[in-house]
Amino acid sequence: MRIPAPAGPASPASAPGPRQATGGRLPGLERFNTASAAAATTSLLSCCGSRRWARRVAAHRPYPDLGALLAAADEASYDLASADLDEALTAESSSELHPAAPPAAHTALRAAHAAYEASFGHAFVICLDGFPADEQPDQVLAGIRSRLANDPDEERVVAADELRRLARARLAHVVANHPGHPDYGRPGGRPDSPSVPV
Repeated sequence: MRIPAPAGPASPASAPGPRQATGGRLPGLERFNTASAAAATTSLLSCCGSRRWARRVAAHRPYPDLGALLAAADEASYDLASADLDEALTAESSSELHPAAPPAAHTALRAAHAAYEASFGHAFVICLDGFPADEQPDQVLAGIRSRLANDPDEERVVAADELRRLARARLAHVVANHPGHPDYGRPGGRPDSPSVPV
């Protein structure tokens, strides 16, 4: 199944991340470009759990700038086959609630996540770039409730686009970091970004 490119204006996650003051170079991007294939793939898998996606993005290095890397990540996302999308969605988790969520919201969020997963068979994913931390739990709850009305095929397309936006935001976050930053290439982890699932 190929995921169609969305129409309309770019999302908040589409803006390039911060650049370093010296010549606009991102040390994290330089490190990503020169890393071994295995290290680059590990970093990419922390952004999206599809091995095919990660290998494809890693194979096209070096990238001249962040925009080129994000464009390649988007293209690879649009070309995910159904099995690749399943693999990426399986790697996501909705068990970590955002620390900004008040205790009373945790029960509602857990119940909403459980209802979503029972309906669609995978974790709920949503990109929260552009939303302040204190608004994110409400956005997640509203998103789940709205998307529970989707039929499975429609929701698969929506989830794939949210996964693409998540991967893009996570990747921008990873390569914007200086070499040696603890988020860079953290195996099995997710960059500390407001776009991670909550």
